[in-house]
Amino acid sequence: MSRGKWLLRRPRGEAASRLFLFPYSGLGASMYSKWPASVGGAEVCAVQFPSRENRIREPHYGTYEELAANVAEGLLPYLDRPFGFFGHCGGALPAFATALHLFKEGLPTPDWLFMSSQVSPHDGPFGRWLGLNENELRAELELFFAKLGAQPNPDIIEMGLGVLIDDLEANKKYHLDEPVEMPSALHAIGWDVDKEIRPEQMGGWARYTAEDRFHRAILPGDHHTFLGAPEGLLEVLADAMALGATEDSTEGTGERLA
Repeated sequence: MSRGKWLLRRPRGEAASRLFLFPYSGLGASMYSKWPASVGGAEVCAVQFPSRENRIREPHYGTYEELAANVAEGLLPYLDRPFGFFGHCGGALPAFATALHLFKEGLPTPDWLFMSSQVSPHDGPFGRWLGLNENELRAELELFFAKLGAQPNPDIIEMGLGVLIDDLEANKKYHLDEPVEMPSALHAIGWDVDKEIRPEQMGGWARYTAEDRFHRAILPGDHHTFLGAPEGLLEVLADAMALGATEDSTEGTGERLA
């Protein structure tokens, strides 16, 4: 697969660090259009999955494991400095799966993992959306676009519905029997009025990193608040990345690429 297609734009060479944003189920990188170009000193880079937006003619990725291998290959040239992955709900698990693939392959591994509104991989699959029928999913897509301030035509909704169904099938298949301790600092981010994933359901993430590298944050907002890049979320991200790269993020996990 072409490496250039995994990001909407080529990252800047002068960025001190990078934050890669993984899209939500059924959507593409443009869902992060309201986010700033940088958070703290980190350049924001939105990841684009196949079968949507500018990659609409490409086949669906299949499983999270297949997706992770391809994303890792595509992002590898840009993992030459401290970096983090952010994913919300249906974007959190592909982000984690990619980090896990990098770790297992001895490649540069994220210094920071930001998992928002999602249970840990050994606690899933979980979520109301996994049991919805097509009409219910269509209504959820319409609500999502309304949250973005858009009024898509029915053809766009139908196109997105097919992608959403395939994405949810990948979610249903993803499960780890046991937690894997990662070298990354891991931040489990919940939202106080989120009706989809409650913050207390995210405790399993504590088993995916060393005790002193696990952090929990509960922010004001609902399931869609993250779309607007609220100040509280950006502060959590910036403060975490300001602490610097984890001391041994390359130890046993591959050297940074020059």
